[in-house]
Amino acid sequence: MNSDPVIEVRGLSKRVADATGELVILDGIDLTVTAGSSVAIIGASGSGKSTLLGLLAGLDSASAGSVRLLGQELTGMAEDQRAALRNGAVGFVFQSFQLMPHLTALENVALPLELQGGMSTREAFARSRALLERVGLGQRTGHYPKLLSGGEQQRVALARAFVTRPSILFADEPTGSLDAATGHAVIDLMFEMNRATGATLVLVTHDIDLARRCDTIVTIEAGRRVLHGDAVPGKVEAGR
Repeated sequence: MNSDPVIEVRGLSKRVADATGELVILDGIDLTVTAGSSVAIIGASGSGKSTLLGLLAGLDSASAGSVRLLGQELTGMAEDQRAALRNGAVGFVFQSFQLMPHLTALENVALPLELQGGMSTREAFARSRALLERVGLGQRTGHYPKLLSGGEQQRVALARAFVTRPSILFADEPTGSLDAATGHAVIDLMFEMNRATGATLVLVTHDIDLARRCDTIVTIEAGRRVLHGDAVPGKVEAGR
């Protein structure tokens, strides 16, 4: 495994104004994620774990501290600069799938390639169709999201996330909208595809069994403390 860092976080904080003045969501977090590793971020509801994921991916801006993503400092970048950095290099899987309802499964998967440019529609559709076949949806390429089950929609979302062959995959509660059996099947598929591509995986989950499948567990407690250690059952060591 490549030991070079793809994410480096130092003194990361996030504060927002609320009715009482200021709400501290994250405070002084340090974290390093190496290339090809898998990291699970866990914590109670409202602990700040999804906020942390958004900051790591450059979807949001920090109040203080720094985030380096793929060697690039996100602090001070405008949203269009962060989007350009994510384009093609970062994939996303969300709890709510976030498929475009007016596009077919094939069109949804091909969309990132079309936005990225540099590839003909025919090539984009060929790569997308191959990925849909890989996730078991080769016969559903022409279906719209409303005609697909939750598990099928999340498999489309997985294919879309991997279609640009990203260096990093961010997943936010990827099984949160699925029943247990379907969720396990989707997670097995996600880990299988991630191993095959060698991408770095960073996921947010409340499922400790899922977290323990990752190389490292990071625990957020009230946004103020990071606990992390090897993802071995019963072993989550303290650290910063």
